[in-house]
Amino acid sequence: MQKGIIGKKLGMTQLFDENGKVVPVTIIEAGPCVVVQKKTVESDGYQAVQLGYGDISAKKVTKPAKGHFDKADVAPKKTLREFRIDDISGLAVGDIVKADAFAAGDHIDVVGISKGKGYAGTIKRFNGHRLRESHGTGPVSRHAGSNGSTSTPSRVFKGKKLPGHLGAERVTIQNLTVVKIDAENNLIAIKGAVPGAKGSVVTIHDSVKA
Repeated sequence: MQKGIIGKKLGMTQLFDENGKVVPVTIIEAGPCVVVQKKTVESDGYQAVQLGYGDISAKKVTKPAKGHFDKADVAPKKTLREFRIDDISGLAVGDIVKADAFAAGDHIDVVGISKGKGYAGTIKRFNGHRLRESHGTGPVSRHAGSNGSTSTPSRVFKGKKLPGHLGAERVTIQNLTVVKIDAENNLIAIKGAVPGAKGSVVTIHDSVKA
């Protein structure tokens, strides 16, 4: 990984490319982020930087967190994320990382928390098929069907696709493309959709498969 940043999803819109074709984009308010901590192989066993995003009142942070920010001599931040960057020599504690760290055409991965859909059945949750709407399957045709055999193994295997909570989990969308950068307003336009609701926090970093 060469670079990363924390941002906030503002919503979706559309842009036009040089051929006049519509490109659906998600707008991310990326940064400004501050380097709160540097981790090295000598001190931590691996190399990474910790970025902070979003100001927060000092009254709302715990004493350990306040000490962490005071050590770095930075104002308290609402969100902290760690990025394992290959070369951290160019970054120092207190440095500001902005949207212009990326450029149009970059391939990136975006990580966010998906929208919570509450309790859902197997059809909505796992795209399962319904049962026959004729004799013998009542009283509903949308339940999960058989959970397995009887005396052998006399249990339901782990991973069985059953009803449960849908969404509200960490999701990574890989190999998206940066369409446009607005460095003045710290905005990044990313082609396609990214996980999460409007206003949710996302992290952006170099694509691992580009």
